[in-house]
Amino acid sequence: MPRMDIAPSDEDFQPWVSHGLRVLVVEDEKRLAGLVRETLRRVGYLVDVAYDGPSGLVAGRAGGHDAIVLDLMLPGLSGYEVLRELRASGITAPVLILTAKDGDYDQLDALELGADDYLTKPFSSLILVARLATLVRRRPPAPLQQVGRLRLEPMRQRAWLDDAELQLTGREFAVLSHLVARPDHVVSKQQLLDEVWDEPDASPNLVEVCVAGLRRKVGPGVIDTVRNGGYRVLVGPT
Repeated sequence: MPRMDIAPSDEDFQPWVSHGLRVLVVEDEKRLAGLVRETLRRVGYLVDVAYDGPSGLVAGRAGGHDAIVLDLMLPGLSGYEVLRELRASGITAPVLILTAKDGDYDQLDALELGADDYLTKPFSSLILVARLATLVRRRPPAPLQQVGRLRLEPMRQRAWLDDAELQLTGREFAVLSHLVARPDHVVSKQQLLDEVWDEPDASPNLVEVCVAGLRRKVGPGVIDTVRNGGYRVLVGPT
């Protein structure tokens, strides 16, 4: 099995401490995935792990990651396929390929598909952390959506009401982002089903339940219900 050294001390990692950033690791060898996860946690990253191609694609498409560490030889879908689909879906998070495939053409194929860096196994944990930190630093700041008291960071799926960060589900964030992008305009339940759920035949009750959950988190005076119309985010407090 490809190895990874875990000998460096916390002092060795100090130059690359990155508190609060989220990384997705897609690696089918569970022991190695665990070592990568613990190493990244040592420098402050929040780490999600997927163990095959399909689940890695789902997690990557969900967004909210500041970087992705991706193996190429995965069950279900190869890392090449996952990378291709992520880029086609508009996911711009930097991708660090971590693989035992060390041929020049392997690297060229990955880079042409949109990878940002390539590290072969076995590898140094210090090099992994340093390269990941470099990719994250190079990434441009995420654009913000702001309406009234609400502020959203779509690329990382984070939202704030005034100075308090909201703890939203992925679906709640998608609905709120859709409303915030159309301030003071009414968005129908069917529009939300079509564009957020992508399930036109789904029940409008799904939207009602989701908006009810949002309202509990954002409080009154933020999301308005328009009778026989839909919902809108209010530009200012009522």
